[in-house]
Amino acid sequence: MSFCRQFMLRLRRIRVWWSPLLMVAAAASLPLPLAAQDFPSRPITLIVPFPPGGVADNVARPVAQALGKQLGQSVVIENKQGAGGGIGMAYVAKAKADGYTLLLALSSISVIPEADRVLGRAPMFQLDQLLPVARFTADPVVLAVRADSPWKSFAEFVAYAKANPKKLNYGSSGNYGTMHVPMEMLTASAGISMTHVPFTGAAPAVTALLGGTLDAVASGPSTVVQHVKAGKLRVLANWGGERHPALPEVPTLRELGAAVEYAQWSGLFAPAGTPEPVLAALRKAARDAQDDPAFRQAFVTLQTPLAYLDAPAFRQYWDADARKMAEVVQRIGKVE
Repeated sequence: MSFCRQFMLRLRRIRVWWSPLLMVAAAASLPLPLAAQDFPSRPITLIVPFPPGGVADNVARPVAQALGKQLGQSVVIENKQGAGGGIGMAYVAKAKADGYTLLLALSSISVIPEADRVLGRAPMFQLDQLLPVARFTADPVVLAVRADSPWKSFAEFVAYAKANPKKLNYGSSGNYGTMHVPMEMLTASAGISMTHVPFTGAAPAVTALLGGTLDAVASGPSTVVQHVKAGKLRVLANWGGERHPALPEVPTLRELGAAVEYAQWSGLFAPAGTPEPVLAALRKAARDAQDDPAFRQAFVTLQTPLAYLDAPAFRQYWDADARKMAEVVQRIGKVE
């Protein structure tokens, strides 16, 4: 065999041996998918898992506007209500992880999978199916009654409830939701019993309170403060660690001797598996929104202080909150 032919055969073997390695190296050096590089190249859908007019919807409006301004694309709100927020949350958890379907959730997100387990059914979604992007608010809920009710103070309300077990009814945004859990925490602490009436969201529950169907609600301040100012509702207490700036005259439950605290927070989530560049773009947009005067003014108008946390800090906060809420749900037990 000639030297030239031997050389060509050896070269062919080298090509065969190296080709898989070259393919792997080439794949590793490929740029990110074009969709991730160009994000966002079309409008984004922001799922709000409650009806219009409630706390989540009130927060979502300025968030959507600010994100759209920062990202250069429209952020369209879609209210997908039901199951205490579970339907909308599960929808995003199972959505395509490309950044174009996001979730504006309340703290009930920490409760729903555990509640499903307590009820003996498969969870609608798992917490690890969602990634925290940013927390925007962390408001304590407040105990609201009608202004024409006979209870001028928290002590009077508790005294009546003790003398009339189950006679008082309170509304919520759904079983184990952000209006149900704090009230159950309160009844356990105060040694009272009331009748729980679940609705599909905070707004319908507050409407029922205004209409006389309910006696009380535990709601985010932004949902009731307008009715307090209009003289239609009275707030007796709040679940915070300190008094709320929008309602400075209202004492905390701890001041009143009830060792109970609960914050109704709101946050932005994306489906697990969302590309890191997309998450980075969303986090930056949320961060930059804090410097937008219109964004900040919207929360002043809502009487809801901003309590922003970026993804890493929000993750720690959410993990701790989920553990605490799971314990509360276990204590409440099965609710028919």
